[in-house]
Formats: sequence, C-alpha cells, structure tokens
Amino acid sequence: MAALSQYFKMVKFAHSIFALPFALVGFFMALHLNHLSFDYFKLIYIVLAMVFARNAAMGFNRYLDRNIDRENERTRSREVASGVISERNALIFILANVALFMATSFLINILAFWLSPVALLVVLGYSFTKRFTALCHLVLGLGLALAPIGAYISVTGSFNNIVPILISFVVLFWTAGFDIIYALQDEQFDRQQQLHSIPTLVGAKRALIISRLLHVSSAILMLASGWLMNANLWYFVGAISFISLLLRQHLLVKHNDLSKVDAAFFTSNGIASVVFAFFCILSFYL
Repeated sequence: MAALSQYFKMVKFAHSIFALPFALVGFFMALHLNHLSFDYFKLIYIVLAMVFARNAAMGFNRYLDRNIDRENERTRSREVASGVISERNALIFILANVALFMATSFLINILAFWLSPVALLVVLGYSFTKRFTALCHLVLGLGLALAPIGAYISVTGSFNNIVPILISFVVLFWTAGFDIIYALQDEQFDRQQQLHSIPTLVGAKRALIISRLLHVSSAILMLASGWLMNANLWYFVGAISFISLLLRQHLLVKHNDLSKVDAAFFTSNGIASVVFAFFCILSFYL
C-alpha cells in the first residue's frame, strides 16, 4: 500500500492553490451580493467538495494516462505510471473521492447534489479530450471554472447574478491560457503519440499568441466583473495584480526558450489566484 504522501503527490495537492482561491471568491461574493450571513459549515463543505472533485479528476488523469506517461521521459516517474501506486489502488482512490464529492454536495444543498454528476462529467472527461481535440485546454479551464460558480450556487441555491458567471469565464480563459504554455513542453512527444493540443496543432509560436489572447480575454472579463459589481478600489488592486502576473508569464516564456515554464506555470499562477482572491474578498468588507 502506497504511503499517504504518495497520493498527495499523485494529485499534486499543492496545485489546489489554482482553483481554491476562486472557490472562496465565489463563496464570499454570494454572501456579499445577496446580503447573507456567514455559514462556517457551508464553507467547509465547499472546500471539501472542491478537494474531493479535484482528487478524483487528478487520480483519474494519472490512471487513464499511465501508459502514455510511461513513454514520456518527463512523466514516467508519476506514481501510477511508475507503479508506486497500483492501478487497483488508484481506482479505489478515484471512486472514494467521487463518492465523497457527491455526499458533500448533498450536504450543501439539493441543487449542488443534482449538478454534481455534471461537474464530475467535466472534470473526469477532460482526461479523454487530448486524444481527439486540441480544445482540451478549454475543457480543463471549464473544470476549474466550476469552482467560483459552484461555490456561489452552493450558498444561494440558484443562479441569480451574471457576475459569478463572468468570474467563471475569467478562470476558464486563464486556465486554458496557462495550460497551453505548459503543453509546450510536450509538443514533440504529443505529435509522436498522435495526441492533440494547441501547440501540436499550430506550433509553439502561434500557440503562445493564442495563450495571450485567452489571457487578454480573462483580464477584460475580470475588469468588467468589477465594474458590474460597482467594486471599490481594493477589487481593482487585486485585478491589476492578477493581470500583471499574467503579463509576467508571457515575458518569461518564449517559443524557442521553455526553460522558465515552471516559473510561469506554478509561481505566477499560484500567486495570481491568491492575490486576486485576497483583494477581491477584502473589497466586500471595506
């Protein structure tokens, strides 16, 4: 039986920092826009649901891609591909997290429960998409985009405002943009394996242009969301900080120099989501 730490490594638990801050944004935005009181238990359930869904999605990705990962020098040490976690135990882990996600959704509210299979279809289905479409990056973005709108409806029990939907599109375009940058590392391997991505479809140089366009779209929607909410200065401090860190990614990564992809992918995006969430939530109370 693999140690618990190996399961944390398999799902890259630290990468929850990408989506979790936006789930918190959705939670506090729901309280602010609907003048609701703080609910500790609901916040705990939302965080747990997000963790369980992400665990299931990452575990499924590692299980489904185990044979592909063994062929790729960059990924062959991954836990399922290398045998550190057996295929059977990976499946048990996935099914347990699926069950926990649906159970937690039921505790949140009935709408969240009925929508939970749809969320699972998106986050688990992403792992199939690179086998047939270069739009896989947008599907990944859609999976992370469920965090803010999912948290919002977990509080309100309904869709009653366009702003959290716009914030979800912010996350969708942001995620798709940085996933294209990350996929640059595997451009040649993906071509050999007949796997699909924006870099394999249009090449590294044009892929970076598409990534930039997605990030520009994300930035515009973030600013538009603040305008629609009549947000105060603190929101726009967070938004400008977020946009500045997106710009930093594109200054770090060149189509002929991928040496700083990790800095662009992990550091810039992790800081960007945390900083925006901090100032956005602060804006609701100051």
